[in-house]
Amino acid sequence: MASKVYFVDFRIENKKSLLDKLEKLLAPFEISKKFRKDALVAIKIHFGELGNLAYLRPQWAARLAQILKKADLKPFLTDTNTLYKGSRSDAVVHLETAVRNGFDFAVVGAPLIIADGLRGNTYERIELDLPVLKEFYVAKEIYRADGLIALTHFKGHELSGFGGVIKNIGMGCAARKGKLQQHSTIAPKVNKKQCIGCGSCLEYCPVGAPEWVEGGKKKRMRINEKKCIGCGECIAVCPQGAIKVQWNEQAIPFMKKMAEYACAVLSNKAGRAIFISFVQNVSPACDCYHFNDYPIVRDIGILASEDPVAIDQAAVELVNAEPTLPGAKVTADPGEDKFRALYPEIDWSVQLKHAEEIGLGSREYELVHL
Repeated sequence: MASKVYFVDFRIENKKSLLDKLEKLLAPFEISKKFRKDALVAIKIHFGELGNLAYLRPQWAARLAQILKKADLKPFLTDTNTLYKGSRSDAVVHLETAVRNGFDFAVVGAPLIIADGLRGNTYERIELDLPVLKEFYVAKEIYRADGLIALTHFKGHELSGFGGVIKNIGMGCAARKGKLQQHSTIAPKVNKKQCIGCGSCLEYCPVGAPEWVEGGKKKRMRINEKKCIGCGECIAVCPQGAIKVQWNEQAIPFMKKMAEYACAVLSNKAGRAIFISFVQNVSPACDCYHFNDYPIVRDIGILASEDPVAIDQAAVELVNAEPTLPGAKVTADPGEDKFRALYPEIDWSVQLKHAEEIGLGSREYELVHL
């Protein structure tokens, strides 16, 4: 059965703002009936890496928070800490970055909560019998929320072809251990040149996997792979940034794991999740970089659905139906696959096929123009 995906474009009529169009887009979901009164509703959004300007404007989140408050709900904006070292790698710098990028309470009218805690190790362990993974580590405050609305910036991605709703909830709602589980099958590695042997990793590791290296010219650490449980704690606490993820997971298993994580995130949100995808400023790569490139197509519109698979399928097809912009990173005619042009080795359809197979949603959809 085809899932409904609602759509508004960016054209303005009767002097109404684009923010009014967001409200129109949400009307079919009857939010006041969907969530119980006083429900704690997580607005999952990417706050943007410092230097990247492709992330969603905070005014979108502000209008959504306003809509939820009018329905007697309690919204909060949230994201999880990154696996890599950057401007969102722990809750302190993450919140600083969010405020610097405009996501302040005075702007958005809702509190900001980093869902996986101070260093990304606050999670719920979920067991599901799925084809690739059996256990999942979902950010606690997202899992414990009464409802979820995901605001997603649709764009290209170097490992999954595109980054849409499935990535926003599958990767974006995983705690650090869950992110590491999706990206790597082996333990983190210590960079010999950067390590100063301070022992911070050993102090915080729950199983004592970091070990002193005997001999050598200077004191340093290494990770015992047999002891390592893949929590990623050492990556977060190393003051030198000397402990690195071994990014060994290839595209196909990565995309399958990501889809399965989306299932885990939504496992207790049946009927209490809405997905909104902004097909605008479609940059070639992820918003996690500290820069962004010129968009590959024009700004198309905003999609909303209760089906994360259908909305991603619709977004891909809307982008692929467009010509590329002059000066974009790739050149492709209407109907040609823009994401395969960007990343020829990545079959982005894997994430959608696997997501459909495990019951996350349907690739068949009805596009409803509002």
